[in-house]
Amino acid sequence: MSLLSDFGLRVEEACQRLSAVILHTPLQLNRNLSALYEANIYLKREDLQEVRSYKLRGAYNMISQLQHGERQRGVVCASAGNHAQGFAYSCRRLGIRGVVFMPKVTPRQKIQQTRRFGEDHVIIRLTGDTFDDCAEAAKTYAADHRMTFIPPFDDPRIIEGQGTIGVELLEDLPVIDCIFIPIGGGGLCAGVGAYIRDHSPATSVIGVEPQGAQSMKAAFEAGHPVTLEHIERFVDGAAVKRAGDLTYRICRRVVDDICPVPEGRVCSTILKLYNEDAIVAEPAGALSIAALDDYAGAVKGKNVVCIVSGSNNDIDRMQEIRERSLQFERLKHYFLIRFAQRPGALKDFVNRVLGPNDDIVRFEYMKKTNKDDGPALVGIELNSAHDYDMLIRHLKEYQFDFTALAEDDSLFAYLV
Repeated sequence: MSLLSDFGLRVEEACQRLSAVILHTPLQLNRNLSALYEANIYLKREDLQEVRSYKLRGAYNMISQLQHGERQRGVVCASAGNHAQGFAYSCRRLGIRGVVFMPKVTPRQKIQQTRRFGEDHVIIRLTGDTFDDCAEAAKTYAADHRMTFIPPFDDPRIIEGQGTIGVELLEDLPVIDCIFIPIGGGGLCAGVGAYIRDHSPATSVIGVEPQGAQSMKAAFEAGHPVTLEHIERFVDGAAVKRAGDLTYRICRRVVDDICPVPEGRVCSTILKLYNEDAIVAEPAGALSIAALDDYAGAVKGKNVVCIVSGSNNDIDRMQEIRERSLQFERLKHYFLIRFAQRPGALKDFVNRVLGPNDDIVRFEYMKKTNKDDGPALVGIELNSAHDYDMLIRHLKEYQFDFTALAEDDSLFAYLV
């Protein structure tokens, strides 16, 4: 019996149900990535869906199958953004009343887009700091009002909707050696992975999670889904504290490896995609491509697919994305430097310590009365990561009293 049958997933039927709603998104050979990794790197452009993510597939597939009474009472969802937009679009398309619960930290752009897609068919409630917080509120609301909760990942109808991507992939590229799939709660990986495992068993399936929110990896290690106490919310489309029960059981059988990707590398990937290919990917959308560095040798000479899961990126976040990228690439560093309170101290620092291509990008200093020195927060951007050792050597050589601030230090978080 196939995996799809084992879990009651009817992906081909979902394809028929979605045919008039979704775009069969392009599978594009990316020449820059292909040259870099000496492989055929194809990008599955789910960022080009009308709602700019794959989430429309699962949401519409489930909502369209509700009974008449369920439709009359309405539907509820919880989402960090993309599921909400697919949900809102489906409500408007099917003429169903919907309520969307979103974390308070959801980017404004995603909130506005959800309103635009749902029009007068949805209302939005902001609650909690994470997806898991608002999910509890949404489930309570749905139960109290006898409405149907539409989960973002842990339902067979959601999973089989996301699995339709697998059908399109094998139609467009019959031979796939390796596929990289982003994982948040696991719906996309479970659906696509199950279909690929059934129809192309030789294909390696790699799940990709943000390093700061490894809920599926934790489930694999524990043998069951576990709730993470703390998560890094930056990759908001994939930052969940707990993987789904059903998605875990499916992923356990279809995933060959799980790759955690540092958030800083995700930021570098976002910028590179934009600058080189004019692709606007959100953090979760860049996850699969960011994982390629860890498999450079394994993918060489092979047909590789990376799913670009979404492009709902708020322009207001670009400064943070650039900052994280520079720090990850070791091109931007912060120091507390205690300058001697004498004329020319700063001039000595600039002339003697900094290299010819080093740039001061932040300087905060307060001269203190009756003190021999004063602390300054100094941000320095380097031209090359290799210049850092020279910078430190000069600081010591010219006897500057300094403290290098590491990103994981509490002092860094407080000052920077």
